[in-house]
Amino acid sequence: MSPPNHIVQAFVNLGDYLTEFCENRNTKDHPAHASLEEAVQKAGHQNGWFTEDNVLHCLHHWGQLLQASKIDSWLGSYSIDSSKTPKIIGVVMAGNIPLVGFHDFISVLLSGNSVQAKLSSNDTVLLPFLSNYLIGVEPRLKERINFVEGRFGHFDAVIATGSNNTSRYFEHYFGKKPNIIRKNRNAVAVLSGEESSEELIALGEDIFRYYGLGCRNVSKIFVPQNYNFDVLFTALFNYKDIVNQNKYANNYDYNKAVYLMSAFKILDNGFIVLKEDSGFASPIASLFYEYYDSKDSIKQHLQSKKEDIQCVVSKGFITNEISFGETQKPRLHDYADGVDTLGFLISL
Repeated sequence: MSPPNHIVQAFVNLGDYLTEFCENRNTKDHPAHASLEEAVQKAGHQNGWFTEDNVLHCLHHWGQLLQASKIDSWLGSYSIDSSKTPKIIGVVMAGNIPLVGFHDFISVLLSGNSVQAKLSSNDTVLLPFLSNYLIGVEPRLKERINFVEGRFGHFDAVIATGSNNTSRYFEHYFGKKPNIIRKNRNAVAVLSGEESSEELIALGEDIFRYYGLGCRNVSKIFVPQNYNFDVLFTALFNYKDIVNQNKYANNYDYNKAVYLMSAFKILDNGFIVLKEDSGFASPIASLFYEYYDSKDSIKQHLQSKKEDIQCVVSKGFITNEISFGETQKPRLHDYADGVDTLGFLISL
């Protein structure tokens, strides 16, 4: 079985709308475009990290994902009983990048359940706008979508995304209910030293998109001994204008100053600082690096740290690797933390 066609079609219509908006926003004057344009600008005013370029990147990606063929392919692996009474799923959303909780949102609705969403104070504009569009297309969704500001009302299960610190609170409040509780994770890249300039330029997209704030952003690279960082810096120079964003520039100046005062050895190109560090979560405008001796040793290390890693960017290194430049283009079946969200929801 599968979700009712009218629910799927509502998301397909949304995908068409987002794609048409992003591809034609500067070529035609349309009332529907004007309202989404206003939401884009309002989201940027609310959260300085949500620049127009980053919000449009997010909207265009979702427009490409919400196609009938891709949704059908995704759902085809599951048996969804649309006759079941909907469960109420509480979803606590992060606000680090635009629409970061949208995949949970659509998973709840397409699984036949109802969503009770608690938005991050950093991202309260875009999802309600898209929800209103969906309800306009398919009014029956109105009773299945609810946004809350305080505590959840009655709920049957919860999906909560936060930090390692907030996850302890989530465990306390939601631990007795079926749940998915997400903690900090980061993406890493494993370089061989044989990457082309095009591949390293694409890696810059993985590093700098959303200013590095997403869990799929590359925050650390593993490099062989005697790696030539000049080649990497030459490729990353394509992203030099990022330092013109005030919030990013302030973080760059601050983190660089902290490293220098602490007498850490760093590599610096004027808009990002590279620091040798065993950690995974580098601060904004910083990129950690670590040397490795052999492919086998780094594979074992990544396996031992799998709970800290969202995805791995490399070329011909491991199975399930992400190609350079693709971390912020996840597919519908690319689940956060590798936990099958849709399978969890269907099983309730």
